[in-house]
Amino acid sequence: MVRIITDTTAVLEPEVASRYDIPVIPQIIHWGEESYREGIDIDTATFIQRLSTSKTLPKTSAPPPELFVEAFQRLATADHPILCIHPSAEVSGTVRSATIARGEFPNADIRIIDTHTIGSPLGSMVTLAAGWAAAGDSADAIVSKLDGYIKRCRVFFLVTTLEYLQRGGRIGGAAALLGTVLQIKPILEMRHGRVEPLERERTQKRALARLKELVIEQAAPGNDSLLSVMHAGRPEEGDALAQDLQARLGLSQRPPVLAVPPAIVTHSGPGVLGVGFFAK
Repeated sequence: MVRIITDTTAVLEPEVASRYDIPVIPQIIHWGEESYREGIDIDTATFIQRLSTSKTLPKTSAPPPELFVEAFQRLATADHPILCIHPSAEVSGTVRSATIARGEFPNADIRIIDTHTIGSPLGSMVTLAAGWAAAGDSADAIVSKLDGYIKRCRVFFLVTTLEYLQRGGRIGGAAALLGTVLQIKPILEMRHGRVEPLERERTQKRALARLKELVIEQAAPGNDSLLSVMHAGRPEEGDALAQDLQARLGLSQRPPVLAVPPAIVTHSGPGVLGVGFFAK
């Protein structure tokens, strides 16, 4: 059976990881002289609380190849094909670390998949892939299906400031907005694996309203959109956004509302609010 590996930027539900025995490789958070494995040594709530009072900003690094080697050793010995499903190489070095580790297993069928996204849609694709694998799909079939989802993946989000994206070097084409950020509230998106400006509004209220319109216009019908809401320290607003989108899209269940992990908050900043989904 095909085995699946991912990392903590997928915001994967623990129940899903447990059900399918998916190794979730931790991103690394560096704060001064201290380093933490995301989801093991530090959780999101603790991270955001510390971020709000700290005079120094954290940094991140991709999981070292050694963490992938450990996972590969456990799975490759059973002669299973392995699919490593990870965030965009434009914003994370995770794909590179996994690729380096793969070199230690020249006879194993290990495939590294750059999803060109990050956050909950990545988790959705991991969950789908694990389900397909459990149903007996081949590695080739799963990769082909994932390619279709990658092409339809959308992430729209709002930030309270571009400072964190700028400092972390993840700002992409949104750098063009620097210097005008006091006059506008940008709606950002992940496009071709990079953070890019989508639209601009004059107020946060109008930006949020427009974000909803864009999601409603583009989301696949019903539950096929696999829509989810992401936030950093804004659970009530995340809940309200999910309830509104559920009603307006006619979804049978409220979309999941997920707190993005420290590695994402480090670059987006606290207060980020976003929606991930798959387009029509």
